[in-house]
Amino acid sequence: MRNSRKSKMTTEENSHPKQALHDPNEDEYSFRISHTSETSHLPPRLSSDYSSPLATSPTRDSSASPYLDPYWDQSHQTSPLSRSPWTSHVENNYSYTGLMGSLVREEGHIYSLAASGDLLYTGSDSKNIRVWKNHKEFSGFKSNSGLVKAIILCGERIFTGHQDGKIRVWKVSGKDSSVYNRIGTMPTLMAYIKTSMKPSNYIQTRRNRNTVWIKHFDAISCLSMSEDQKLLYSASWDKTIKVWRASDSKCLESIQAHNDAVNSIVVGFNGLLFSGSADGTVKIWRKESQGKGTKHFFSQTLLKQECAVTALAVDPSSNFLYCGSSDGLVNFWQGDKLLSHGGVLRGHKLATLCLAAAGNLIFSGSADNNICVWKRDGAEHICLSVLSGHSGPVKCLAVEEEQQQKGSDKQFIVYSGSLDKSVKIWRISSQLVPNQAEVGMSPPQNFPTSNSCRVSQRRK
Repeated sequence: MRNSRKSKMTTEENSHPKQALHDPNEDEYSFRISHTSETSHLPPRLSSDYSSPLATSPTRDSSASPYLDPYWDQSHQTSPLSRSPWTSHVENNYSYTGLMGSLVREEGHIYSLAASGDLLYTGSDSKNIRVWKNHKEFSGFKSNSGLVKAIILCGERIFTGHQDGKIRVWKVSGKDSSVYNRIGTMPTLMAYIKTSMKPSNYIQTRRNRNTVWIKHFDAISCLSMSEDQKLLYSASWDKTIKVWRASDSKCLESIQAHNDAVNSIVVGFNGLLFSGSADGTVKIWRKESQGKGTKHFFSQTLLKQECAVTALAVDPSSNFLYCGSSDGLVNFWQGDKLLSHGGVLRGHKLATLCLAAAGNLIFSGSADNNICVWKRDGAEHICLSVLSGHSGPVKCLAVEEEQQQKGSDKQFIVYSGSLDKSVKIWRISSQLVPNQAEVGMSPPQNFPTSNSCRVSQRRK
């Protein structure tokens, strides 16, 4: 049965740009696959949308977070806020591969991650965006409403997509790198007012109400940036993709993309835009010049199935597209402008919720609490290992190539965010062999599912 959120989303449409669409009773985790009722919000310590610096965090001792103990009983422990959020599982040995450590904060499920160099940004349903530097809490900022479903970095600016349908723009202070200020919201208030003046700029929503076309009227599910960083793409549960000019936050285009919520978008090779939806389809959109601007046109439907499409990732260096879905499978395609189906990666027992590609490695996170590491050799894929350590669904992934000595094999730092309210940090080598196992890593043959990390051959 198709995963549709029509009966699950209960946000109210608004008619004013400052009104929030967030329904406090809703807490989804798996792109409209299932729900969890557990929420926990702490008093905010971060700067709000309209203020600036993050107050200095209180001193915490260095004891391990109780959330790393599977037998931890919350009723018999103090708050993790009084403990160090970083717990290291190993010495900082460059040759080590596996689980390096965990960041734990008792303030909400982790929905989004972004990494750049030694900085890690984490978004949660507490509405906080925390900034970590070298595994230590460095800074942060807070939106007034809307849990943080997507984070994307563009130079000194940070774009965050929220469940209230807004995109917020932040910038690092020129005087203090630990200070982040909100510099705008998309759409801007002036653009909203100007657009609302013309009746032709209104569209009908599913609740038989009208709203201006430049505004998402449902939760933003993901963000993606064009290769030249001039265009920002936002996808939403309102079934649309909107195209924004990054320089001035102007909405250039609204694409009626799917028949159900758009769960994932990613800009790929040759300027193509890929979108995946709860309607079970993966579509390609091509960008073409039109007058002084550009416009996006439908190009191809790659997949049409009953199961919801939940995640997309591309490897632009080899023209591969990967698609995760609610049945736990990962389909992949290869090609230039016309892509052909290459096969299916079978490694998860439950829904695939997130994907990431780096080098010749592909990472898939799942509602089964595990992360599969796949290695591509030409068009063939093998499952190198299963990263186990989370006690909740793995909701988001971010990968950074680690700086290394000359002649060394490529190594990657993988960040995984989960509904267990933790971020785990892994070191993975591109030369990892399938039977290699370190802390938190399992050989593929030990993976507890009947679909143990199998790869279906290319469809004929």
